[in-house]
Amino acid sequence: MAQKVLVLNQDYSALTICSMPKAFLLVYLNKAELVAESTTAKLHSVSKTFPYPSVIRLQRYVYFPFKGVMLNRQNILKRDNHTCQYCGSKDFLTMDHVLPKSRQGRTSWDNLVTACKYCNSKKGYMTPEEAEMVLARQPFRPSFVMFLRNFSGILDQQWAPFVGAKLETTT
Repeated sequence: MAQKVLVLNQDYSALTICSMPKAFLLVYLNKAELVAESTTAKLHSVSKTFPYPSVIRLQRYVYFPFKGVMLNRQNILKRDNHTCQYCGSKDFLTMDHVLPKSRQGRTSWDNLVTACKYCNSKKGYMTPEEAEMVLARQPFRPSFVMFLRNFSGILDQQWAPFVGAKLETTT
């Protein structure tokens, strides 16, 4: 029951990801329709068997004015693949301002990267160039669909047509 389900708006645009019990309830109450079902599992009650949802589509259009990715520590770590952007370490990770706050560096997607404690303290109040440190990748603001596709950690092949990517099959 820990599997996640892709929720589409009525126009088949990706809206969010929800838990399987929530998705099943939406389908059961006719608030959503089943678009794709899991090929590996079924839900069983005492007298019935139901398909395990993988992708559902809402029956009514939901106006969602802001589809952005929230700026927080977890999402920065996901974007940077839980890896220090200076040395590649995966241990003792912190957030680093590329342009330090002491020099009016903002707390934004374009200025925050994941860094290990060692690299963060070595860089200190300097810019990466001044500290002679090279960023593995420039920081960027991921789009909502990009975040669903690349950083949500869900690799269901049935989601590919709706999030615009070829996904690796999981075993």
